[in-house]
Amino acid sequence: MNRALWLYLGVFATVIASFLGLVQLPDHQLRGLEPVRDESGVDRPLRPEGGVLAGRQEYIGLGCLYCHSQQVRPDGFGADIARGWGIRRSVARDHIWDPPPVLGSMRTGPDLTNIGARQPSAAWHLLHLYRPRLTSPGSIMPEYPFLFTQQRLELERPADALSFPSGDPRPGWVTLPTYRAKDLVAYLVSLDHSYPVPEVRP
Repeated sequence: MNRALWLYLGVFATVIASFLGLVQLPDHQLRGLEPVRDESGVDRPLRPEGGVLAGRQEYIGLGCLYCHSQQVRPDGFGADIARGWGIRRSVARDHIWDPPPVLGSMRTGPDLTNIGARQPSAAWHLLHLYRPRLTSPGSIMPEYPFLFTQQRLELERPADALSFPSGDPRPGWVTLPTYRAKDLVAYLVSLDHSYPVPEVRP
């Protein structure tokens, strides 16, 4: 009887300690995180709205997080900074508006934490989504043509029509991004965590 009581107390103490250490303590530490104000007076990270939020859902729905990460490792734990994927390591503050953070599980493709800083051109991202090997020769990323529509070219070329290096694939027709494609690109271009944070000293 005495042994059973100690066993139950030990199991109970282990469960309580695990809950406190793995749930309560991190929640307490992260709950007070606020955006930081950069030198231009803008709070970072920016709170996502509109198309950026919809684009985040597209990013998750299309499975982008299975091939791309969104976490720059610190020096000594990989070559992320040397590769140019970021100027500093990722911190919890970078993800305060991400319920839940889409950190990714693999790196079949490059880290996208700062893709908006590395490649701010929406036109580049749209072309990359339509046919990745046009912008990144040798890329193994799948094409996403269903995010685009074909339209017969009228008198004037639409401003958001894709510009292909060797001309339109189908003469007399233009390729236009859907709202899904535009939202996804708005999300990708918004990914810029290159601002300074108090957790990382220069």
